[in-house]
Amino acid sequence: MNTVIGERNAIITGIGQSEVGRKLGRSGVSLTVEASIEAIADAGLTRDDIDGVATYPGATNASPGMSPHGVNELKEAMRLNLDWFSGGGEIPGQLGAVMNAIAAVAAGYCNNVLVFRTVTESSAQTAGRRASVVGSGSGRVDGWAQWMVPFGAMSAANWIAMYAQRYMHEYGLTREQLGQIALTARYHAGMNPKAIFRSPMTMDDYLSARMISWPFGLLDCDVPCDGSTVVIVSRADAAADFQNVVRVEAVGAALHGRSSWDQRADLTTMAANDAAAAMWKRTDLKPTDVDLVQLYDGFTWLTLCWLEALGFFPKGEAGPWLEGGARIRLGGELPLNTHGGQLSGGRLHGYGYLHEACLQLRGQAGARQVVGAEVAAVGAGGGPIGGSLLLTANR
Repeated sequence: MNTVIGERNAIITGIGQSEVGRKLGRSGVSLTVEASIEAIADAGLTRDDIDGVATYPGATNASPGMSPHGVNELKEAMRLNLDWFSGGGEIPGQLGAVMNAIAAVAAGYCNNVLVFRTVTESSAQTAGRRASVVGSGSGRVDGWAQWMVPFGAMSAANWIAMYAQRYMHEYGLTREQLGQIALTARYHAGMNPKAIFRSPMTMDDYLSARMISWPFGLLDCDVPCDGSTVVIVSRADAAADFQNVVRVEAVGAALHGRSSWDQRADLTTMAANDAAAAMWKRTDLKPTDVDLVQLYDGFTWLTLCWLEALGFFPKGEAGPWLEGGARIRLGGELPLNTHGGQLSGGRLHGYGYLHEACLQLRGQAGARQVVGAEVAAVGAGGGPIGGSLLLTANR
């Protein structure tokens, strides 16, 4: 391990989250401002203290509602004076914006960075247009998508389903075992007032849901929603000035091998493996030290992929490890997505996990609090991108 770790020169000092729901009909900027005001107040700062802003992926029309605005719109709406800013898509998954902010603070470019992720994907959905489908925006389908879309592989549901099929073939994973991830998310969502779906779910409900792309049924897929999540990243040497500090222990942002949806050497792994391996090299902590995990569940198999990549069970043993679901529920050895994840809580595109991890490490998660939570792993992204954070309570 390196003796000087840059990410430990940054801390998370404030969190905020807007109203979350289906088809709210609100502008992205209004949601971001709501979450920003809450996060700034939570950190005990004022608007004038914010001298940096970061976001992912920035303003883009690639997919309706995916990223309704970028840095400039928020800067103007809140009249911010910035010494540094960043917004873009070619970073280590959704959490790459947080990593950029950590690096900027550690390098001394700024003192307090507001990092936001805002989606209005639910409001963007119509009967004739699915925001998550390639080509649902405007313009010609080109780049890597031109080799998939003509063959009917229109969305990540198709692409990731092929990975899941390969894993099932290689290691004997069953749909019932995979379904424990969806059932656990719904169980935890029942304790989250902001979750989209809170009613109980049974294994029969899961298995009988209409098929989307084998082996994924409807309940293997996350739920489009509208909402914004904000975190404030500050200099660690100012920790004494803040009351609700979460420490950054390590980040994982590696990308090895082919950066492709379909050209990895091992089609039962994704970029999560690279990010997780890099993260563990930057800390003396081990998987056995982790008290809870908040891991990307755009589709159930992605969560399995992250669990395996982070080393919570040996390669290929996901099925037996998930059997029955007790390990990943509150009270189990590794509570997973305690806010309901994106499968039931809503697709806040990676940042709902970070918000929940901070609540847990601050002891503020209410009915879903993991007792004695001191170390949390957060992973976001799927396919050819992924990034992870290892966070600790202030100690």
